[in-house]
Amino acid sequence: MPIVPATASASSLVDRMSANPWFGALPLADRQALLDSAELLRLRPGEMLFRQGDAPGGFYGLLGGLLKISSLREDGREAILVVLEAGNWIGEISLMDGEPRTHDATALSAAEVLVVPQAAFAALMEGAPFARAVAGLLAARVRSLYGMVEDAALRSTRARVARRLLLLARGDATMALKARPVVPVSQEALAMMLGISRQTLSKELKALAAQGVLALRYGRMEILAMDRLEVLGRRVE
Repeated sequence: MPIVPATASASSLVDRMSANPWFGALPLADRQALLDSAELLRLRPGEMLFRQGDAPGGFYGLLGGLLKISSLREDGREAILVVLEAGNWIGEISLMDGEPRTHDATALSAAEVLVVPQAAFAALMEGAPFARAVAGLLAARVRSLYGMVEDAALRSTRARVARRLLLLARGDATMALKARPVVPVSQEALAMMLGISRQTLSKELKALAAQGVLALRYGRMEILAMDRLEVLGRRVE
């Protein structure tokens, strides 16, 4: 996996990455420092950025493409925690506690990843604004995980499907303020995220489609009634 210097100008990289709410809220000096210290890593589809159990490495910004964060169950089945789109940053957990990587990170498509070395991340953490921002990033991760636990314990399968679609419509980990009508995730990947069978998911999606809530397309889903999907997502068992 050759690492080459980023060819885009610093200003254009700042503009591209600042579409992400977390990165865009950083002080400009911190955004520039992150990007100035980064090198560009290109991944082929199916190539891994890191594996579960790997030693802490860098702090990673996804410049283009898709990454899945996943792990394998004991029976060999894959569980997908999240699909990351361009603009997202990952890798801070192992850099904070020094423990091994908790999941696999794999390119779902050709991907470009900005790699910030561990030493550069540590230097930025000496500044209070960046340290507070990383704390906020970690808090968002915890909130998301608590939400998943709550969904599994309290909500029906249909409500869980609705809530996950709503997350994906906002870029999942990106959590953009404005939801997009098209969710660029396959049904197979969505089933792995929810920990349910492909058949169960298909049944729920067809029911939502019959209600006019969404339309099923090849490799993606189109949300037709965002407000109705939000109502479904709030239901508990």
